[in-house]
Amino acid sequence: MTKTHLLIAVVDDEEPVRKALMRLMRSAGLTVVTFESGAEFLNSLETRLPDCVVLDLHMPHMDGFNVQTHLARKCAALPVIILTGHDFPKARERAMAEGASAFLRKPVHDRTLLDAISAATACATR
Repeated sequence: MTKTHLLIAVVDDEEPVRKALMRLMRSAGLTVVTFESGAEFLNSLETRLPDCVVLDLHMPHMDGFNVQTHLARKCAALPVIILTGHDFPKARERAMAEGASAFLRKPVHDRTLLDAISAATACATR
């Protein structure tokens, strides 16, 4: 990953996860913004659209599937990487069918996540 102006949004209700992902991505030269809820993230889209979203599936109030559905309607080209602690085949199938770029299980290996972001943002870095 050589392009430093990519903006990656991390949406996860667990603060330690958000902080760890932010540190990892920043160390790879990415700009990162974090959100503790799907609603908070969706509200932010009015002011700035990220190049990629790393999205937790299991969050209170608005789960990752709801966020993904909203994004598909409003920002169809926005890559979404699903990150979950619960890798159920039906959830994986649904997320991928709804356009996710990748479906990764927590804890995710650093290189696996960075490679997924690189692949998802390949068009943005050209």
